[in-house]
Amino acid sequence: MATYRIGVIGHTGQGNYGHGIDTVWSHVPGCEVVAVSDPHEGGRAAAKERLKANTAYADYWQMLDKEQLDLVAICPRWLDQHRDMVLLAASKKLHIYMEKPFCRTLEEADEMVRACEQNKIKLAIAHQTRYSPTLTRIRELIEDGRIGDVLELRGRGKEDGRGGGEDLWVLGSHIFNMMHFFGGEPQWCFARVYQDGEPVTATDVYQGNEGIGPLAGNSLSATYAMQNGINGYFASTRQAGNGARFALQIYGSKGVLDIKTGYRPLAYLLEDASWSPGRSGKNWQRVTSAGVGKPEPPQDSTLHAGNVAACVDLLAAIAEDRQPECNVYEARTTVEMIAAVYESHRQSVPVEMPLKQRKNPLTLLKG
Repeated sequence: MATYRIGVIGHTGQGNYGHGIDTVWSHVPGCEVVAVSDPHEGGRAAAKERLKANTAYADYWQMLDKEQLDLVAICPRWLDQHRDMVLLAASKKLHIYMEKPFCRTLEEADEMVRACEQNKIKLAIAHQTRYSPTLTRIRELIEDGRIGDVLELRGRGKEDGRGGGEDLWVLGSHIFNMMHFFGGEPQWCFARVYQDGEPVTATDVYQGNEGIGPLAGNSLSATYAMQNGINGYFASTRQAGNGARFALQIYGSKGVLDIKTGYRPLAYLLEDASWSPGRSGKNWQRVTSAGVGKPEPPQDSTLHAGNVAACVDLLAAIAEDRQPECNVYEARTTVEMIAAVYESHRQSVPVEMPLKQRKNPLTLLKG
């Protein structure tokens, strides 16, 4: 296999190196990290040593200009950096693996999609759950009719101190990506956002953590119309939980599937049309990548393993000239499902998707 020369972009103190987006490459055949960039001197030196890179730069523009690269890893979690990094990498004809969430606004997402299209760039985003073989088994169970006709998709965030708006962005992105995978394209959204029980207004808007941009609300709920008559729901309330409900449930006419996030997620099947094991006496059954009631094969189940699977798929997508499993279009849809919550709240009506208004809706919110 040809060697792919990788450039790693990090930013210590402002998103760092994400969730293993930098270290995954030493476990992907045919890949070598040759350079790293980081404005933070100490972080840059540590990354150069950790990644065994030949060269380290303070400026990622300089790295992408000087190095002969094939692919760039965009690692920082902070969203305010993503758009500029992707546009530059795409202009240099570099394929991309990047941390989620994708970007801050649909305007930025549209620019990033166009840049990848114009330069024929493959971009994969690090929603590790999407690469899980367990999701393949779950889709097969749905296709085999084990839960009947799919009626509803329900998800919640972690509902910790980030509950509400920040939860929507940071953890909700995982749920929306799975909702999109199982439910198809979102058709419309109707949502409300609250601060201490009162509808959010312009006076409640603040600058979010990790470069999210304008943010508001410590409680919210949203309904989506997905394809084929399926309804989707998402909600989050600050300090209402400890992450135990952070999952996606798929409700069908004959049963329920419950899926946590992760490369080897905890997943369960309830074959019960009443959706109530207390009334029916039926039990939840564990679903693994091997199937229903079967033990998980002895394979790596870590976040790192999910990154490896994503990067292997990205290289295959480049070689086969196809889109990665979790690609730039899915990344934009996830941002659109988030933005639709605030756009629906702003207008106090259901909003059709794709959204016509591509700016951050909170910048247009009235007092």
